[in-house]
Amino acid sequence: MALYSLALGSAVALLLVATLVAKMPLRWWWIRACEFPRLQLAAAALVSALLTLTLPSPWRWPLLIASLLVVVLQARFILPWTRFWPVQVQDAEPGHQDRCITLLIANVLTPNRRAARLMEIIRQNDPDIVLTLESDAWWQGQLDAELDEKWPHSVKIPLDNLYGMHLYSRLPLSDTRVEWLIQDDIPSIHTEVTLKSGDRLRLHALHPRPPAPNESEETLWRDAELLLVGKTINEEPVPTIVAGDLNDVAWSRTTRLFCRISGMLDPRRGRGRYSTFHARYPLLRWPLDHIFTSEHFTLKELKRLPYFGSDHFPILASLCFRPSRRDEHDTPEADGDERSWARATIREARTREQET
Repeated sequence: MALYSLALGSAVALLLVATLVAKMPLRWWWIRACEFPRLQLAAAALVSALLTLTLPSPWRWPLLIASLLVVVLQARFILPWTRFWPVQVQDAEPGHQDRCITLLIANVLTPNRRAARLMEIIRQNDPDIVLTLESDAWWQGQLDAELDEKWPHSVKIPLDNLYGMHLYSRLPLSDTRVEWLIQDDIPSIHTEVTLKSGDRLRLHALHPRPPAPNESEETLWRDAELLLVGKTINEEPVPTIVAGDLNDVAWSRTTRLFCRISGMLDPRRGRGRYSTFHARYPLLRWPLDHIFTSEHFTLKELKRLPYFGSDHFPILASLCFRPSRRDEHDTPEADGDERSWARATIREARTREQET
């Protein structure tokens, strides 16, 4: 029993340390990685709380309290992405189809060759815009053959460094720019999209570098790219959508700050996590692929799409341009200190050489 108590106590201590470490305002990848598995940590803490009931005193109560503390601290971040929370983007009313736009986002995983399955998913859902990430020249050939006719407006950035990006649209694009915002090997797409109604919106497509040992020891460059786009949106408050694989979870410090800096809304809040990564490991899954909207839009549909061989599931959102309902949304807003921190992060990322 002593060995069992020691093992359970060590597990509870590890859960508590991982929970508290995630609160530290540091950019090291292994600290920020503790923000990802909040649901998994909460579930493990709940199991440990039940197991502590089998322990004799004096082990039982300290470990039970520590386990429940982990559950409570993690639940603060998890609950907004459940149906127990109010929605952040209001539901669309029927009709107004000419003012709606449907986007499909798919990180294809460059070595994945199951293009036919992705094309089948695209045909079944018939989105207005298809955005692929990690798409190289081989993927461009597959996409062009299937999409060029029905989605004639496109932006193509075939790269073999896992940061290729392709956008296909049946809606007209204008003022389109490919930018390398923070790092010269990480592209992003910025374009205006004209709806069938004639209304225009701004679309930003992003895929910043992930924090990981083989990619980036810090989150600085990812954070700076998100915050730079957020700052731009705040300075140009037009109808806007941000889409892509942000290599960050919805409840992280950086993503929540991005929403406050930009005033963007997350359609998943109050509806669910819609976790897209890792597609092959159900117990290690979190939302990395995002679609954020400004307060000008309501939500018609949001769903995760089937597996097609990538380590990401595709995700689809249908949004309706309804500026008359913008007052129904509780738009997040950053304070002065947060804006100063964002500016400092962008400035540091632009001047400091990355170490990997």
